Amino acid sequence: MSGPDEVIDLTGPPEPLEPHGTLEVPEELRETEPGAAAGPGLRRRAARGTLVNGVFLIALTGLSLIRGFVLARFLTKDDYGIWAVLVTSFGTLVFLKEVGVSDKYIQQEDLDQEAAFQRAFTIELVMTAAVTLLIAVAIPLVAWAYGRWEIVPVGFVGLLAIPALALQAPLWIWYRRMDYVKQRMISSADPIVGFVVAVGLAAAGAGYWALVGGLLAGAWSTSVLAMVTSPYRLRLNFDGAVIREYVSFSLPILAASVAGLVVAQGSIIATSATLGVAGAGVVALASTVIQFADRVDAIVSGTLYPAICRVADRTDVLFESFVKSNRLALMWAMPFGVGLALFAEDLVRFGIGERWRPAIPLLQAFGLIAAINHLGFNWTSYFRARADTRPIAVTSAVTTVAFVVLTLPLLIFGGLQGFAYGMAAMMLVQLVCRTYYLRRLFTGFRLLPHAVRAVTPILPGVGAVLLVRALDGGQRTATMAAAQLALFAVLVLVSTVVAERVLLREALGYLRRRAPAPA
Repeated sequence: MSGPDEVIDLTGPPEPLEPHGTLEVPEELRETEPGAAAGPGLRRRAARGTLVNGVFLIALTGLSLIRGFVLARFLTKDDYGIWAVLVTSFGTLVFLKEVGVSDKYIQQEDLDQEAAFQRAFTIELVMTAAVTLLIAVAIPLVAWAYGRWEIVPVGFVGLLAIPALALQAPLWIWYRRMDYVKQRMISSADPIVGFVVAVGLAAAGAGYWALVGGLLAGAWSTSVLAMVTSPYRLRLNFDGAVIREYVSFSLPILAASVAGLVVAQGSIIATSATLGVAGAGVVALASTVIQFADRVDAIVSGTLYPAICRVADRTDVLFESFVKSNRLALMWAMPFGVGLALFAEDLVRFGIGERWRPAIPLLQAFGLIAAINHLGFNWTSYFRARADTRPIAVTSAVTTVAFVVLTLPLLIFGGLQGFAYGMAAMMLVQLVCRTYYLRRLFTGFRLLPHAVRAVTPILPGVGAVLLVRALDGGQRTATMAAAQLALFAVLVLVSTVVAERVLLREALGYLRRRAPAPA
């Protein structure tokens, strides 16, 4: 059995953790809450949840990405710039309330689960009320700072979405029970309804109000469904001891959120000051790439989190789940990011329009950043599951220093191209910190073999596309771009299946009745 103190070669498949190739979770680690899913072991439930939810949520998250590019056909760069100011200024403040309340609720093992939920829900409401008040005060100040007073009415209308986020707390219940189908069915109302409303309003000429309308419609549709289907009553339940426990868990996560706020706000303020609101719109469009990647990350890490909380004291099991989940995520992340870098110019020319040409270098850079950033992407889940949240705060602090020292000067003196270089440098600093803490938790973890394994399957596709482009000297057309994209996708798919056939066979096996031998 491979333990945490052994050096494990990540260039090949990890050794099986059990003699017969299956991991049977001890009875005390299985979910015992009434209404929880029963049947297969924790390994199979987590694997099935990751795969099923992956297909389910990639489609919905892809819908959000498509929405961003569709809206770019109807909205101007100034419209996107106003939206970027709103999202960055107030969306990041909303993010401050995401300090691990739901994570701590998933981790707890209270005998009275309804009371446990109500206590967590109460803390969530308090955090939401505080953030709402903070944003209400900040709206006119932000409008004054940017000299764009149209932000005031849009900001106060958008403020109506914040209570909806708190009322989505019943989704935590299905999440803890690992009933991902019900959780995802309810939460899918947001991107679907938001897409329809936003695109409809944009086509009707509503400008940036289309984005606000989509936000409100999506958030409240999910909230209503969550409240109607909640198995527990939504009541206030204050408990001082529990609050102190949540605070201890959440303070480092809050510090990380503040660091993220500094980076996001600094980016948009510096871009607006040096390049104008239109420049901020370019950054906002390119940032949809990172947002898409982050949302897909949440599919894997979110599905696994309840499971790893139940085996948090078994480092060998955690290591296996970390390596395999990261390998699965990199199978799509590397092709997606590198593919965007290869075809960003085609996307602008034949897709969203030539007015977005200044965004091409940033789209290319953000595509590569999103790909590389997937190396060890879900590391924070493992530290949260072990109630060790300090490394998350330290990494965020170091990343923020890198942003101030590297990214901001490059943006100010080098424009969008300098900003791209600065974001890449900041990402590398973050990756170094992530690797340091992962090696402390998993002694056998080595980043370089992990990275080589992820990059290798995309090389045939990249090489083929570059060769075709070098041999073709004619006028580039949309048909040629589509053919090259298809060539890239097919070659990467075939290479991935060949390189990761053992892991894919194991993963697909969890969708069947009989469990396969681990890869």
